[in-house]
Amino acid sequence: MEGDGPVMSNTLMRSKIFPNLIDGTPTIMVLLDNMRYDQWKVLEPIITELFRVEEEDFFYSILPTSTQYSRNAIFSGMLPLEIEKYHPDWWKNDNEEGGKNLHEHDLLTEQIKRRFRKDIKFDYVKVTNVNMAKQVQDGILDYLHNDLTVIVYNFIDMMSHARTEMEVLKELAGDEKAYRSLTRSWFINSPLWAAISKAAERDIQLILTTDHGTIRVNTPAKVVGDRETTTNLRYKVGRNLQYDKRDVFEVRDPEKFGLPRPNVSSAYIFAKEDKFFLYPNNYNYYNNYYKNTFQHGGISLEEVICPVIRLRKK
Repeated sequence: MEGDGPVMSNTLMRSKIFPNLIDGTPTIMVLLDNMRYDQWKVLEPIITELFRVEEEDFFYSILPTSTQYSRNAIFSGMLPLEIEKYHPDWWKNDNEEGGKNLHEHDLLTEQIKRRFRKDIKFDYVKVTNVNMAKQVQDGILDYLHNDLTVIVYNFIDMMSHARTEMEVLKELAGDEKAYRSLTRSWFINSPLWAAISKAAERDIQLILTTDHGTIRVNTPAKVVGDRETTTNLRYKVGRNLQYDKRDVFEVRDPEKFGLPRPNVSSAYIFAKEDKFFLYPNNYNYYNNYYKNTFQHGGISLEEVICPVIRLRKK
């Protein structure tokens, strides 16, 4: 993973999408945040009613498997350390205030300029609520005037996090099978599928992918850190971290992994298997609260393997 992971994520837009732009055929790329490979497989029978699969592939998310790192890497074509170096105003470390994914459109624009010698007409749309989803559904045919339209859809990620907070969703998505079922039920009734179905009335190419997956955590692992340490349950960035080395994949030289170093002594640790990090304070309370929830940011096949599927209208 130290070798292939960053490279594959770094070149996703170039190797999986850009060379496949077809003259005269609009391409719509839908990035479903937090979509696991098994979730794609339950969506596949629905989507292939209107589209044929031209190519099914995957890439490895970089570490951490979190939106801040993986999605910025995809849209920039750079590793986080490179983004910080070349676009310091567009990158924020974990311990800094403000949104961490506010410049995806800017990063994508810069990548397109680097990759192409001709002008590419494109749009970037981020859907974070129902109203925005309805707007995309109503205006999807207008986007077909573009060479490329990128749609970031956050629903699966929101569903994963809401499951942690809401008892009813814990019941509806109690395990992986139920989680897949809930994903399918949402998708088939969603404005996204309605928009894609409408677009399928024309000759289009559809790219479906994600930035990372998620894993159901069950085993707590104690970590001690200072106030600057990140709060994510599957990875930590901080100074003087204390932990059991058997529980983690540790990175003491972040630059080798293309990761920024917020402080001179900063290190990264990533939870392995189904572990999740807890501080000693209120340990039992947070163990009961987060146990059996879906989390991401660490190192597991479920989080790291990202499907990327190229489809064409039947």
